[in-house]
Amino acid sequence: MTVKEFPASGVADFRRRRFVQGLAAGGVLLGLSGLSSVSKAFATEMPSAGNQAPVLSGTEFHLIIDQSPVNFTGNPRMAITINGSIPAPTLIWREGDTVTLRVTNRLAEDTSIHWHGLILPFQMDGVPGISFPGIKPGETFTYRFKVRQTGTYWYHSHSGFQEMLGMYGAIVIVPARGERIGADRDHVVVLSDWTDADPMAVFARLKQQSDYYNFNQPTVGDLVSDVRRHGLRQAVAMRNMWNAMRMNPTDLGDLSGETLTFLMNGTTPAGNWRGIFKRGERVRLRFINAASSTFYDVRIPGLTMTVVQADGQDVEPVSVDEFRFGPAETYDVIVEPRDDAYTIFAQTMERSGYARGTLALDASLSAPVPQVDAPEKLGMTDMMGAMNHGGGDGQVIKDDGAHGAMAMNHTAHQGHSRGWAVPSKTVRHARSEYGPSVDMRVDMPRTNLDDPGVGLRNNGRRVLTLADLHSRDGVIDDRRLPVREIELHLTGNMERYSWSIDGLEFGQSTPVHMKQGERLRVILHNDTMMTHPMHLHGMWSDLEDDQGNLLARRHTIPVQPAQRISFRTTPHELGRWAWHCHLMFHMDAGMFREVVVS
Repeated sequence: MTVKEFPASGVADFRRRRFVQGLAAGGVLLGLSGLSSVSKAFATEMPSAGNQAPVLSGTEFHLIIDQSPVNFTGNPRMAITINGSIPAPTLIWREGDTVTLRVTNRLAEDTSIHWHGLILPFQMDGVPGISFPGIKPGETFTYRFKVRQTGTYWYHSHSGFQEMLGMYGAIVIVPARGERIGADRDHVVVLSDWTDADPMAVFARLKQQSDYYNFNQPTVGDLVSDVRRHGLRQAVAMRNMWNAMRMNPTDLGDLSGETLTFLMNGTTPAGNWRGIFKRGERVRLRFINAASSTFYDVRIPGLTMTVVQADGQDVEPVSVDEFRFGPAETYDVIVEPRDDAYTIFAQTMERSGYARGTLALDASLSAPVPQVDAPEKLGMTDMMGAMNHGGGDGQVIKDDGAHGAMAMNHTAHQGHSRGWAVPSKTVRHARSEYGPSVDMRVDMPRTNLDDPGVGLRNNGRRVLTLADLHSRDGVIDDRRLPVREIELHLTGNMERYSWSIDGLEFGQSTPVHMKQGERLRVILHNDTMMTHPMHLHGMWSDLEDDQGNLLARRHTIPVQPAQRISFRTTPHELGRWAWHCHLMFHMDAGMFREVVVS
């Protein structure tokens, strides 16, 4: 067992505050200032991009990957940047254009760029070992492809932990026929996280002790509160159950403000990024979660947000006070400010800190910053799933080495005459789940898409859920029923810090095979107690409800603990593709599969 070493409490508190707040002038020390506006050619489409990453528009781009010195917390470090900035330059493309991007590697190691959420030839997807060999030191690789979609996307390294070290940026694709989402001003808001520590050392600590960075451990006070709320017998039974399962009800995230500083457009909370507007304007905010490890809960106190786009796809407008999104997801919202200044507040799911900026009439104004909400523990629903829903008691089967009758290979099972109109409700655990890489299996998962997640339930605010999302133009290929279902289980072992799919880490698994043009249903069944943002490269994920009703088109779908979610997809592009959890350490630990489309 690893023992944590804590400094004196006052020093520890100061250190944590420094990481959470950062430096007021924290960021890249040399090179570009990170302040720019959109070129005149694009100004008619995006009246103002605000003070954020440099903006590049057109069809020809040269991106240089190199190291740059940064200081976010008072400790100078080296980051990996694109054209010397964090975030990397915002790329403005136009639907229908063919873009050429020459990427030069000035690092001493291989690198890559993945264009997240874009539909393109697999050779341009940018995943080393899957779609291309990577970019060697000193070499220039040319990406060239036609832009076939519109909306807000992003790009990032797919090599090692380079994304975690600053290698990410925004993409805005303008519709060829003009923007139909009316706004007078436009701001890109990139949320990310930074650690002064070596990412490899952080990963090694998690492998030794998975809750190393969790400072919301259950206490005696929590037990007293549970007794008051549930009674002595139930409170003790709950505590004994968690202990017996060697699990922690406060383990919502692998990392926390103990080692992370939370950034908005590359700016620390103390730095307070500002987006400017004029009175009476409708403002479009393009939120991108480029964090390596952090789910953010975003709100603007005193201002309603109207969600108009999810993962680059237009959705029927829905007004909310708050939304949660995980790494790789994007949401576009419209706001109509009436006051002089508002705080854009993005607290972390485990409540260890926040990213923060200001939306104001001018840069001298600011607004009050809310207190971070109290952390909430995972409950029975998060651990056991549907409980009494569906006519049975929820069960979590602990791994005892047995291979029961339910063990079967479920990677793909064939449809029948009704054409798989409704997603299968029968849980199929693969034989490979019964091994040391899996510490629990959920037999009665929940399918509710209207659950905002732990910490957001009944908080008095209107919170966005997946059930609220409906594609504005419907989902392409919506009339074809799936001819085949692919069921994959998201699995792990918290004590070992092992993450996998169907109990198999990448390297032990075989590829998932799909046929070009076939309509498929994919079921993702989460057998763990953490939320996983799952990203399937090269094709869209058409989210559906548990009755098979199509909702919205996504490129990244968050799957909550003990939840079973399904989507339809039609692979059009041949080749080899990646499919993985977008929590960086989960992907690196093994929650990754290759997909072959033939």
